[in-house]
Amino acid sequence: MNNPPNILSQFSLKGKTALMTGGAGLYGRQIVGALAEAGARTLIASRDVAALEKVAEEHRAQGQDVTALKLDQGDASSINELRAEVQKRCGGLDILVNNAVLRPMKSGYQGEDAGATFAESMQVNATGLFLITRAFGNLMAERKQGSIVNIGSMQGMVAPDPAIYKGTDMNGWYPDYFFHKGGMINFTRFIGSYYGAHGVRCNCVSPGGFFNNQPETFVRQYSERTFLGRMAGDADLKGIVVFLASDASAYITGTNIPVDGGYSAK
Repeated sequence: MNNPPNILSQFSLKGKTALMTGGAGLYGRQIVGALAEAGARTLIASRDVAALEKVAEEHRAQGQDVTALKLDQGDASSINELRAEVQKRCGGLDILVNNAVLRPMKSGYQGEDAGATFAESMQVNATGLFLITRAFGNLMAERKQGSIVNIGSMQGMVAPDPAIYKGTDMNGWYPDYFFHKGGMINFTRFIGSYYGAHGVRCNCVSPGGFFNNQPETFVRQYSERTFLGRMAGDADLKGIVVFLASDASAYITGTNIPVDGGYSAK
């Protein structure tokens, strides 16, 4: 009987190619760091290539392999062009991290433009998610291996809690975000089922709120709502993303993992 591989080696992403959508945002930057630090050849893609290129340069300065590419997730032809570019550069793909998100509903639930902005959101966050997952899921299935990691949100699991916004001018009445992040969780199960026979796994991570110098009142009330008494920080997503992207989670698929300090468990 062969000895199993060393457990720490199972978390390594050396020799693997990862594609992540987005990458310049609060959570995106730490996910890029996690993939690159774990050894993956990391491609990051969004409409704002200039912002991504700054991120990529920071990692290349540390000797990590990070490349910025163009993607408009609301445009099917752009997704197909990205797939062709990845095939040309890398020959295939091992890891897809669906992190990009569009937040057009600035005026919220009661806005006069709510119907139009909701539809715009769905074009990228629902239809676009489906199209890019299919494009690269099929690419992975050809090689009978791969891991898809969807970056969801605890707001896809629970309703808005008005109490955390008391005494501030903030609110949580953005229906598109709750809608598509909730849908992402069950879409994860669908994709895990569809590609399971082809050796491709799909899991979802649902983070909680990230500390970004919000009003002190909000930070206190939000933190009290969690078990750990704080908001998420700069490194709180790194471990779970590497775990799900790597062989360490080889027998895990179709699941959603909250990373919210216990917020959604209350």
